[in-house]
Amino acid sequence: MAAVLAVSCGIVSGASAAPKGGNPVVLLETSMGNIKVELYPEKAPISVRNFLAYVKEGHYDGLIFHRVIRDFMVQGGGFTKDMKERRPAHPPIKNEAGNGLRNDRGTIAMARTGVVDSATAQFFINVVNNDFLNHVDETPRGFGYAVFGKVIEGMEVVEKIRAVPTGRVTMFQDVPLAAVTILRATVAEP
Repeated sequence: MAAVLAVSCGIVSGASAAPKGGNPVVLLETSMGNIKVELYPEKAPISVRNFLAYVKEGHYDGLIFHRVIRDFMVQGGGFTKDMKERRPAHPPIKNEAGNGLRNDRGTIAMARTGVVDSATAQFFINVVNNDFLNHVDETPRGFGYAVFGKVIEGMEVVEKIRAVPTGRVTMFQDVPLAAVTILRATVAEP
């Protein structure tokens, strides 16, 4: 079962911003439009490697944003339209929340359970600044959620996703009533 909390957002405008220093960029083609995310391998090498592996393996293709909370975040990477979990192919990774990156509007972070080092494939995009998700100490409660990149194009798409009506679907809450699908995730040209 994927009991995952995903939050992370950096202040990002809808305008395009070029990635710095040749950082990898991932294009999420969604049913509501395209989102480009710049990744930060210098700050979050484990999380970036993990996310890119799932992208290159096609893990995200056809999955949905299964958890949308208007004033918090949009989360994807784990479920199909019929709320069947797509099991992660790799073991959980070390939490890199102490990397200095903050869960600000527009940032992307690894979702996880209550266990600090439990992130696998699920991720979330912060739609507001979520300071309470930042790393403050080494305790399970204070460890935080690892930010590993930010939206550089398509924040207006994220805004459209955050506004969709949601409800309860089977045992899950905050699920978009009309599926918002990740049609394809690819490594993009910067």
